[in-house]
Amino acid sequence: MKKKTILTVSTFLLWTFIFILQKPVFLLVYGGLGHIAQVIWHGLPLDMSMAGYLAAVPALVILAGTLPFLYGPRTGKWLKGIAAAWTAAAAIIVATAFTANIALYGYWRFPLDSTPLFFLSSSPSAAMASVEWWQAVLGIAAIIIIAALICAAFHLLWQKSASDIFITKPSRWQWLPQLLLTALLFLPIRGGVTVSTMNTGRAYFSQTETLNHAAVNPLLSFMESVAHSEDFADMYRFMNDAEAHRLFRAMAVHSAGNRPRLKLLTGNRQTGNPDIYIVILESFSDTLTRQPGVTPNLNAAGDEGTSFSNFYANGFRTDRGLVSILLGYPAPGSLSLMKYPRKTARIPSLASHLKKAGYDLHYYYGGDADFTNMRSFLVNQGFEKITEDIDFPVADRISKWGVPDHLLFRRVMADIKQRRGSKPAFTVIQTSSSHEPFDVACHRLKNKKLNAFAYTDSCIGAFTRFMKTQKSWKNTLVIFVPDHLGAWPDEIDNFSLWHFHIPMVWTGGRARAHTVVDVFGSQQDIAATVLGQLGIAHGDMPFSKDIADPAITHYAYFMPNDGFGMTDGRNAVVYDNKQRRTVLLKGNKKYVKQGQAVLQVIFDDIAGR
Repeated sequence: MKKKTILTVSTFLLWTFIFILQKPVFLLVYGGLGHIAQVIWHGLPLDMSMAGYLAAVPALVILAGTLPFLYGPRTGKWLKGIAAAWTAAAAIIVATAFTANIALYGYWRFPLDSTPLFFLSSSPSAAMASVEWWQAVLGIAAIIIIAALICAAFHLLWQKSASDIFITKPSRWQWLPQLLLTALLFLPIRGGVTVSTMNTGRAYFSQTETLNHAAVNPLLSFMESVAHSEDFADMYRFMNDAEAHRLFRAMAVHSAGNRPRLKLLTGNRQTGNPDIYIVILESFSDTLTRQPGVTPNLNAAGDEGTSFSNFYANGFRTDRGLVSILLGYPAPGSLSLMKYPRKTARIPSLASHLKKAGYDLHYYYGGDADFTNMRSFLVNQGFEKITEDIDFPVADRISKWGVPDHLLFRRVMADIKQRRGSKPAFTVIQTSSSHEPFDVACHRLKNKKLNAFAYTDSCIGAFTRFMKTQKSWKNTLVIFVPDHLGAWPDEIDNFSLWHFHIPMVWTGGRARAHTVVDVFGSQQDIAATVLGQLGIAHGDMPFSKDIADPAITHYAYFMPNDGFGMTDGRNAVVYDNKQRRTVLLKGNKKYVKQGQAVLQVIFDDIAGR
């Protein structure tokens, strides 16, 4: 049994080592070995995940060899043949992925994905037209050599360790520990036991994009891309493209020159740019703020500063909300854009604009920053500092989602006390405690869900009171905005206006006091509105509308799982794409077509990224 265990573990480790060896080769071609240790370390989870996939079949073969009813010389030959065939096929696939990644990266500047399949399947001759004959010969030779070396390494391993494991009669219960060992391969494949599953975003660690791409396992990147691939250009075709874009342009006029704007920030140019905090509140809703005693601190902040009474979430999940809030982009309900790092990296963001304006960027989250590709999503925007669950003591990670909100804010406040330097700060704080299972540190309300929201509200109250004691408060803007509605009320109608109606509150020394803004908007409009108040150009964000600009068309846009909704107060539409029916229509019937045009243009834009 010992030999079988050693062979299973050695197979996994050898695949991991092969993937590690690819990284210095990539770096030698694209940038040098200066950060090789960091690249290997941050890419190791992905390499181990891919090694787990490739070691699974040999592990099952060894497991079969421990079953008494399969014992026999002929069976042993068959089992070794299966292992050899699998290894040879895997070696060719790994060699091809590695070679293609090296060859294509210089042109595309992103890790290997399903794009080559798209070109080869759509037009093989065109795909090969740009390849010189010597490049093809060199590529094929590289694949053959690398695959042969991999096969040779595994031949030596199995020849030495597997000489008698298939011819020695197994004991009665020998299969059990081998079964457990094989099952353990699920851990590296999944990426551990946390809520975050393995994704290429886990390897991102640097502001230098090439280093992040060097850390990514090319075969895992390819598999992830194939699994999530969609033909976006063919989705949601309601009308011809020219008409869709004409209707959208009429609804997406940006300011030109110094048109009068609603002034949401106090001060002037001499005051300087304010510190900006966006606090993303898990699952809060407009309905919730009207429940007695649940959100007194958020409501008080709205009374003191600026509240937006006709504000909507763009989506129904956190990953959608983050895309809309930070990228100024209406996140589709039918797919998670955060799972496509190559696409989100090409969308301008609020953070990238603020960074160019001299801001220091910091993101705080009490959970796992690898969840739904969040790390690559943030790094690509320019966030240099990401504080997550592993940056807290183990004793602080006491909830399902990591660190509870009061400890998260305690860390933020401690860092603010230590902050030095003249740069303005852009800080995003993402809460999580008002998410199921709603286990929080205080027990003030009988209803478990409402109690969790009241707890998070108490945390933002403590944070606001602390900020008011700081000298920087007079030059600070704090924006409280939910990621989406969730958990309350219990009965949620996904195709309704109120489902997406959320509060947004601006407070701080620079926020306009005692103001209610009734202009219609949604999360995608935060970026343009903030940048507009700072005088920063944002014409490269066509989906984000400046709420404070009275000369443009204002509306709130949102997307249920597979549909869209739009309202400007006078008109409203909610449309179900699956059933191709209008669920709600108020006012002008042309509003349906306008909403369809927006959705069609969004997917045109995604396809072109």
